[in-house]
Amino acid sequence: MVSLWLCRCEESKETAHRMLHTLLEGRGCSPASIETAPGGKPFLPGGPYFSLSHSGPWALCAVGEEEMGCDVETFRPRRSGLPRYALSDREFQWFSQRGGAWEDFYTLWTLKESLCKCTGRGLDCSPRRLEVPLLQAGEGGIWDGFYFQSYGGEGWRGGCCTRLTPPPTQLLDGKDVL
Repeated sequence: MVSLWLCRCEESKETAHRMLHTLLEGRGCSPASIETAPGGKPFLPGGPYFSLSHSGPWALCAVGEEEMGCDVETFRPRRSGLPRYALSDREFQWFSQRGGAWEDFYTLWTLKESLCKCTGRGLDCSPRRLEVPLLQAGEGGIWDGFYFQSYGGEGWRGGCCTRLTPPPTQLLDGKDVL
C-alpha cells in the first residue's frame, strides 16, 4: 500500500524532505541510510519505498511497500509549443480536443513524471515516447501494466504511478506529519 501526503508551504523542497524523514523515522528507518541507484533513483535498502516532489508552494511525499513515483506541478506559463513536444500523438489529440488547457497538460505531465520516477529510468527518452492514460484530475487508470492516479486543485496538479496496487484516491494532509 502507498500513502501520499501533500502540503502547501513556503519552502516546498525542505518540507518534502522533512515529511519523508518524519515518516521514515516513524517506521524505524534512518533517512541517513538512503542510497542512490545507478539511474539516480534514491532508495532505502530493505524499504520502504518512497518518492518526493515539490513545485512552487507544494510538497508531495509518497511512502509505501511497493515501488512508486509521484509528482506535483504548480501551473505556470510555458511556451506554447511545449505540449506538442512533450505529448504523444494520442495525448496531444486528447489535449487539443479538450481545448488545450494547461490544467490538462499538467495532469498528463505529472503522470509522465510519476512513471519515470516509478521505473527509476528518469526522463531517458523523448517525453512523447512515454505514454500515460488520459485522465482528468481525480481519476485513476491502468496503462501498460502500471496503475495511475491523478490529483488536482486550484493552481496545481499531481500524479502517482505504482506497479502492484492502485495508488490512493485521496491525499493526506502533510501538515499532520510535520
